Parts: sequence; C-alpha cells; structure tokens
Amino acid sequence: MQSSTHPIFPDSPVPLYSQLADLLRQRVLRGVWESGTKVPSLEALVAEFKVARVTVRQAIDILTREGLLLPQRGRGTFVTEQVLPQRSLTLETSLRGLAESYRNDKPELTLLEEAGVQPPLTPQDGKAAPAYHFMRRVHSRAGQAYCAASIFIDQRVFRQAPKRFRKETVVPVMMDLPKLDIAAARQTLRISTADVEIAHLIQVPVGSPVAEVRRIVQSSDGTVLYFGLIIYRGDFIQFEMQLTL
Repeated sequence: MQSSTHPIFPDSPVPLYSQLADLLRQRVLRGVWESGTKVPSLEALVAEFKVARVTVRQAIDILTREGLLLPQRGRGTFVTEQVLPQRSLTLETSLRGLAESYRNDKPELTLLEEAGVQPPLTPQDGKAAPAYHFMRRVHSRAGQAYCAASIFIDQRVFRQAPKRFRKETVVPVMMDLPKLDIAAARQTLRISTADVEIAHLIQVPVGSPVAEVRRIVQSSDGTVLYFGLIIYRGDFIQFEMQLTL
C-alpha cells in the first residue's frame, strides 16, 4: 500500500515509479552505482524502498529505455559502460563570463508564452522601462528540460534583435548589441522546491530541489534592461565562486 512506502517519497501526484526512477537515476549519474557494476536485485530494492515489485520493475524499465541500465537474463541488471557524466550548468559570477558560457551552450528553447507585461520589480531592482517584452520558455538539452525562464526585456532593447532574442539565450544577444548601455548586473540564487507547475515543466517530482536565479541588468541611469527569473533543476546546477585569501 502507498502508506507503507519509504518516507523518502513525498506525497505527490507524480507516479511512485517515476519518483523511484528519478532517485535511481541520480545514483547512476553521481557514480554511486558505477559504470559496469551490477545494481541491487529486485528483492533488495523492494525491501529498501518498501514498494511493490511492479514499481521497481517500472523504474528499472525507464532507466533501461534511457540507456543507463542494461538487464541481462540470468545475470541481473547492470549500469551501462557509457553513462554520460553528471549533467551540469555552471552559473558564472560575471556578466561577460555568463555570456560566454551561454554562447557555447545551445539549448533547445520552447516558447510557452509571449506578451507585453511589466516585470515584478522592487525599488531596489532599479527603474522600470516604459514597456517590456515578456517571454516564458523552457530550455532543454537532448530532450531533457533543465530550466523554466520568465524573461522581461526592455522593449527598446528587444526591438534591436527580436529574432535573436526569440531563438537564443538573452545575455549573449545583449552583449552583442554595439550601442547598448550596460552599466551594472547582478543575480541572486535561492534554493527552493518545485511546485506542481514547475515540476511538470522541468520534468521532476513535485517537491524536488530547484535553484531560483533572479537576474537583473541595468543601464547607467538605473533602468532595468533585463529581468529574468530562471528556475533550474537542482541536479543541473553547479555554482563556482573564487574565494579571496
């Protein structure tokens, strides 16, 4: 019964087998289960997670279709020899570094919404532009969604390269605009959990850890040229900082 399952599984509309598959996937990608090794038996996983045998079979089947596991008749299930290293996206600490990292990363962009909407700015964020172009989209790699982004671009800036802004990540496009007055930029990162909507968009169980990045670019007079709220899967984020001596 559902009530007897391991407490690690949250009360979620996400099927239990999908939650288990996500947990086992992380064991593979983080090297807990190394390439070429045999994974615990069906009985061992049933006992560990207190779930039905069919739930474990469904989870293993998902990872088999993803190419992470390989069942072998009479021998058990093994981690494939060619598991890709843990996927990650490094968050840079400078605008130029961020632009260059994005320039070398070409995600698949799925536009969900586009409109003329003002961003939810606070007085500390800076001065609002007269109008903004809003886009909400999902970024993916090889069919795997890794972030959902709400993007607000000063309408005057957006009009300088509308096709590029719609098809590319924002920061490199802004840095390429020759006469754009960029005087300051900052971002904050907060660890949170995925609600039902975000969980659906970035394909994680409800309640999974996510990183919320709030990014602002200002002109010399304090006008907010770009406001972005980007929510990343927790297993895609790597945040590096140089520590001063």
